[in-house]
Amino acid sequence: MLVTIYQSVMIKAIIFDLDNTLIDFIKMKRISCEAAITAMIDAGLSLEKENALSILFNLYDKYGMEDPRIFQKFLDSAVGNIDYKILASGIVAYRKVRSGFLEPYPHVIYTLIKLRERGKKLAIVTDAPRIKAWIRLASMRLIDFFDAVVTFEDTLHNKPSSLPFIATLKKLALKPSECLMVGDWPERDIEGAKKLGLKTCFASYGNPKIKNVDADYRINDIMEILDIV
Repeated sequence: MLVTIYQSVMIKAIIFDLDNTLIDFIKMKRISCEAAITAMIDAGLSLEKENALSILFNLYDKYGMEDPRIFQKFLDSAVGNIDYKILASGIVAYRKVRSGFLEPYPHVIYTLIKLRERGKKLAIVTDAPRIKAWIRLASMRLIDFFDAVVTFEDTLHNKPSSLPFIATLKKLALKPSECLMVGDWPERDIEGAKKLGLKTCFASYGNPKIKNVDADYRINDIMEILDIV
């Protein structure tokens, strides 16, 4: 049963997922990809924009949202060859928009400051590659808030594997029952944490289409964490 009434719990640390919990990753990805496709079309790509975006996001579904060669795969799939003029145009446009868009959700910095003031430890556990996770944190000016940041390379396992959570708990030197996991992905963030006995909080603002989640808490704004801890 999902708890909607907050109650005092002995939580010493809050562990956050990164994408769609601290940053609106899907919106950033969509806007950046639209810019990339527009630039590719301007450079000579003979595809309608919406058709091209559909092909690109189908490839993301197949290869993952962090695939570093996704635009090469897109051109190979869409037109059968890689024109480097088109490829370079797309990559440059993507990176320009992505770097300008990387901002935290509303109230993230305020909430992190208040949690720090209350003496709470803070951590990140993410499936993102190490360098991409750190770049996102640095771009959002969040890099100094966290006592631990665990990325894919730290365990070579994605959530819901217990290994990323175990690595985070080890860095924090805390027991599972002393930590609250906050994330937007029920099957990975919530279920993975629950298996080890962490308290769990579903960030519904990052995944609003999902209504029923077996988490201890559900929040519509990250600032509501302050009512829990």
